[in-house]
Amino acid sequence: MKQVVQNYKSGELAVLDVPVPGCKPGGVLVRSAYSLISTGTELMKVSEAGMSMLGKARSRPDQVAKVMQSVATNGVPATYRKVMGKLDSYTPLGYSLCGVVEQVGPGIDDVKVGDLVACAGNEHALHAELNWVPKNLYAPVPDGLAPRHAAFGTVGSIAMQGVRQGEPRLGEVALVIGLGLIGQLVAQLLAASGVRVVGVDPDPARCELAERLGAAACGDPSSAAVEAAVAELTGGHGVDQVYLAAGGGSNQPVELAARLCRDRGRVVDIGKCRLDLPWNAYYEKELDVRFSRSYGPGRYDPEYELEGRDYPIGYVRWTERRNLACFLDLVARGRVDVEPLVSHVADFDDAVETYQRLKDGDLKAVAVLFRYLEHAAEAQAPAVTVPAVKRSGDSVSTSGRAASTPVRLAFVGAGNYATSMLLPHLAQRDGVELSTVVTTTALSAANAQRKFGFAEATTDLDAVLGDKSIDAVFVVTRHSSHAELTRRALLAGKTVFVEKPLALTEDELAGVLAAVEESGNDRLQVGFNRRFAPLLQEARKQFGARTGPASLRYLVNAGRLDHGSWYLQQGTEGSRFAGEGGHFIDTASWLLEADPVSVYAITTPGNEDLQVVLRYPDGSNATISYVTTGAPGFPKETLDLVADGKVLRLDDFVRASVYSRKRWVSSRLPKARDKGQSAELAAFIKAVRTGGPMPVPLESLVTTTAATLAVQTGLAGGVPVTLARA
Repeated sequence: MKQVVQNYKSGELAVLDVPVPGCKPGGVLVRSAYSLISTGTELMKVSEAGMSMLGKARSRPDQVAKVMQSVATNGVPATYRKVMGKLDSYTPLGYSLCGVVEQVGPGIDDVKVGDLVACAGNEHALHAELNWVPKNLYAPVPDGLAPRHAAFGTVGSIAMQGVRQGEPRLGEVALVIGLGLIGQLVAQLLAASGVRVVGVDPDPARCELAERLGAAACGDPSSAAVEAAVAELTGGHGVDQVYLAAGGGSNQPVELAARLCRDRGRVVDIGKCRLDLPWNAYYEKELDVRFSRSYGPGRYDPEYELEGRDYPIGYVRWTERRNLACFLDLVARGRVDVEPLVSHVADFDDAVETYQRLKDGDLKAVAVLFRYLEHAAEAQAPAVTVPAVKRSGDSVSTSGRAASTPVRLAFVGAGNYATSMLLPHLAQRDGVELSTVVTTTALSAANAQRKFGFAEATTDLDAVLGDKSIDAVFVVTRHSSHAELTRRALLAGKTVFVEKPLALTEDELAGVLAAVEESGNDRLQVGFNRRFAPLLQEARKQFGARTGPASLRYLVNAGRLDHGSWYLQQGTEGSRFAGEGGHFIDTASWLLEADPVSVYAITTPGNEDLQVVLRYPDGSNATISYVTTGAPGFPKETLDLVADGKVLRLDDFVRASVYSRKRWVSSRLPKARDKGQSAELAAFIKAVRTGGPMPVPLESLVTTTAATLAVQTGLAGGVPVTLARA
């Protein structure tokens, strides 16, 4: 299928061929009929992409701050790779469309194949021929509403949420500053609510359009006519509400709002304009400044948007989806007219040219639509065959292969970790062939194929598992899918590399082991890379053998997660420690050369910081302090191992030292933090090529996973948890 994409580093726009997205549970696959260009938000993004690196930094100081924090935590080389990897990737455009349901995922019963729906979301309603859309981000289109008009649904919801924040009442007067697409819709919604509207915009054509669609008066922001109209309509008191729907770097909108608003009026920011509030003006009138967050309640809440958990209507009357449905209803009943806003309709194949004309100013428009297949509303869903997974109880051969034959790899998932920490080490490795990348979102597969040279990109996992020529499968997806994907790959006879965690529950772990037993295939590696770190390997060698029990302290200064991170979705993705803690347990067990026999865990109030104590057969113990409340500038990982009158010290994979009869200190100027990914992958590829033992014994992987799961059990019970061997 085709999709509009942009490279943020170079500014390149393209219509790219990408795989069709998979139809996941809790959503529907939608074939686009019309999608709407947001002439404000999208053009701002397109313009930023054309800036120099310095210009990009100046326009996004919030992202610059994140980069500086990453430098402090991970070092310059790792941060540079991460940032350049993100910049030099194709990103999608679009967030408002109308299309036809082509496939219905499990758990969906409110629409069927062939239904017309309006869709929202900058990850789900993209300028693409097909999109997977979760339940709370689509709404059925009312009978009789044209698809081109329903495509305004998302942008209409943004305008509607702004109006709701202003709490308009019958007979009031409102000022709308900025009469672009959002401002025009805000003006119409206010007029439909019985509010008289004064509009402000420097473009006379937009002012005339707003008056034609119901505004009482409109004019240039510097025009005396605007102030005169406000004075006449309000008896000189000023407007009841001001809606800031303008963009740009001028502070004029907020100054005008203060001048024309009445005492104790309301100012609602919908757009992205400069907000240097003149303190005296806002203080003297005691103005109520409010913000409108996108489409409405539910926005940026992954449980609502991705998992389909609705808010009870008695507590949250207007959610994202209800706003979307309400706007569609208003358009269907003729209370809002969007047809006069349509300045241009372009064929989807002409998307790049259309964006360029908008950017250059050759095409002056309020709203621009992309038109997809003619008669898209009548399109029928194609038949889809899901291949059966073959199971076999025969043992998997571990015989070696010719040195000249490349090891063929498939990747399931191509997110940030895969593309920044794994694939760069594999793409240029001799004797390795990147065969296929599998994702559920089409663009990530296309990006990985372009950047790392995969022979194929697809969304069909079964086809990959059934491909006899593929030697090993990498599972690098979200945590909740690891165990099931690993189980299926093992049953298919593949050697498997799965990123941590292997499993999130005991049942999932049991399922993986059942697959090993059923298939006879134990060729499994979990991405516990720290034991392969060259600096830690050298430090352990310098420490030497020990005779007595050891004490190990591992401080992990994990820091706080950004709002919206999927790591916070504990209901589906497990706790943060369940996802990451296996790294540190595995490292401790490798240094102590044993697997733990018991786990004790305690936490501070609010589950902010964890203390995990592991006990080992010889009396050794390891304490892992996993904290989120530490100083961001402090190193992320520090480790001390004490035994037999010796101390091993590791400082965040930058420096290591061993204190014994002779002191050993690593170089003070390491090239970069090397946490072992390259060496880990080399060991894995060697095992695949030669048929030799896997880099980490399966028993150790299982015990580390069980110990990680035992942390949650221990927190619930408040007592040590014994790891009993079956």
